[in-house]
Amino acid sequence: MSDVIQLLPDSVANQIAAGEVIQRPASVVKELVENAVDAGAQTIRVLVVDAGRTSIQVIDDGKGMSDTDARLAFERHATSKIRKADDLFALTTMGFRGEALPSVVAVSQVELRTRLEGNELGTCLRISGSKVESQEPVSCPVGSNFKVENLFFNVPARRKFLKSNATELNNILTAFERIVLVYPEIHFSLYSNGQELLNLKGETLRQRIVDVFGKRFNQDLLEVKVDTAVCKITGFVGKPESAKKKGAHDYFFVNGRFMKHAYFHKAVMQAFDRLVPVGMQVPYFIYFEVAPSDIDVNIHPTKTEIKFENEQTIWQILIAAVRDAIGRFCEIPQIDFDMEGQPDIPTFNPVAQKVDIPQPSYNPSYNPFKQHQPVERSKKVIDGWEKLYEQLPEQTQQPMEMEVFEVEEKSPVHYQYKGRYIMTAVKSGLMIIDQYRADVRIRYERYLTHLESQTVNSQRMLFPEVVQFSASDAVVLEKILPELQAMGFELTDLGKYSYGIQAIPAGLDGLNFVQLVQEMVSDTIEKGLGSLHDIHSSLALSLARHAAIPQGQILSNEEMENIVNELFTCSNVNYTPDGKAILCILPQREIEQLLR
Repeated sequence: MSDVIQLLPDSVANQIAAGEVIQRPASVVKELVENAVDAGAQTIRVLVVDAGRTSIQVIDDGKGMSDTDARLAFERHATSKIRKADDLFALTTMGFRGEALPSVVAVSQVELRTRLEGNELGTCLRISGSKVESQEPVSCPVGSNFKVENLFFNVPARRKFLKSNATELNNILTAFERIVLVYPEIHFSLYSNGQELLNLKGETLRQRIVDVFGKRFNQDLLEVKVDTAVCKITGFVGKPESAKKKGAHDYFFVNGRFMKHAYFHKAVMQAFDRLVPVGMQVPYFIYFEVAPSDIDVNIHPTKTEIKFENEQTIWQILIAAVRDAIGRFCEIPQIDFDMEGQPDIPTFNPVAQKVDIPQPSYNPSYNPFKQHQPVERSKKVIDGWEKLYEQLPEQTQQPMEMEVFEVEEKSPVHYQYKGRYIMTAVKSGLMIIDQYRADVRIRYERYLTHLESQTVNSQRMLFPEVVQFSASDAVVLEKILPELQAMGFELTDLGKYSYGIQAIPAGLDGLNFVQLVQEMVSDTIEKGLGSLHDIHSSLALSLARHAAIPQGQILSNEEMENIVNELFTCSNVNYTPDGKAILCILPQREIEQLLR
């Protein structure tokens, strides 16, 4: 039997590795920008064309590379960050594996222009699909200029599965935001198809957060700061009133690296227990400084999952720090006992002052059961009272018939249980309907029909409201803006990713429209920008959730009858658009068994 195991060529091995490291254009931006940060750059520019499909360019003013380093940087496991295995537990840089650049050139065409400070000329290196095409001297500024073109040109299957440009650009902005929030002292800028999306100059951390997410964020930030022997925690958490159902910005960073940590997220949410409604999320920006030997960042290809040695201890420190920040915000002002210049208010002295206490008076001989003579009232007769009735037609007085029970029942009688469920009798037993979910299904199909036919009436707002977005959310909003207008919303661009809500769909009085628009964008981001029908479905569902009858609202029998009738005209009476059960039937035989 012949041997079947073979050693894969480097080009194939690089493509396999690229599948884990380079998942989409945002992965390329992340790796190249992190390398620029590690190179000591103070100004980093990112330029993308067609959301990174056509080209991604990252320009920095860092240290640059020599001719040899530029060539060696694209080899697998070639890195300047570590020298031995023990260095993995003392990392101070973003990258360390030496896999990013080889993975990038394995699936794209790359041109690198770089020059070291002190050298008169730099080098220009061109690589396509891991194959070096040319390397020659070139005149260029100090630093590095990476240009990545035609991403996944040699892996058509990967390129085919890329999402729409709006979705990919949103992912690029999300990855970009995670880096700029760590290094507020660095000047970052991002351009898409020649249009400037972000231009963030060096500033403080609080100002960087405000510049990325909007000016209104500034008033909702509470500072978190604690320094212990185990770790140092700094950053900001939002006030309780800034809580949102969806789209809350929650960021954890450890030693300058973004991470996802469900356990620490639970600690932050537990600190807000009983301060925000269940299901609401508070924004936070938490920065951990831990000894590199106490964490392991080499457990996931994207390095977003990090293992802590003292996880339980840090959890306790984190929840205490967040509670301290909330306590300082909610602190009651101290009583001012300085009486200088205050008016003299006399105090009560029972000895020096004699107070007349009022004495009640009553008739001891009064008996309520004893008959008394009625008080004579004045009988003043108004002259000419007959004229008031001259114009009235003569009517024959009929004796008034009083009925205790209505003979004819106009509609079936429904019963509302605890303001949440509508209970009604059916042929097979007792039907129980969730009134909120039923109204969501009814409104969803109604809004979806209006969207597809574009027959929605708008209602102008007397006082327009302003809604702000981050750069990444604003990209998605621009994509769905025509659909929002078809639903009856009218948004005016005010600049800096702020929009004025000028008009709303008719019949939506009493809602928080700023929160409504923000959550509609968040729902669209969560579900992804797919086909036009998918966008319509997401927007209709978001609007239906906000406009539906809330749980706990008391309904009349007529209102319950309307809900039941409209529900059974829907295409699906059993489930909401997101798959939750609307009704159930308790069979008659089960009721009889329960009452045996």
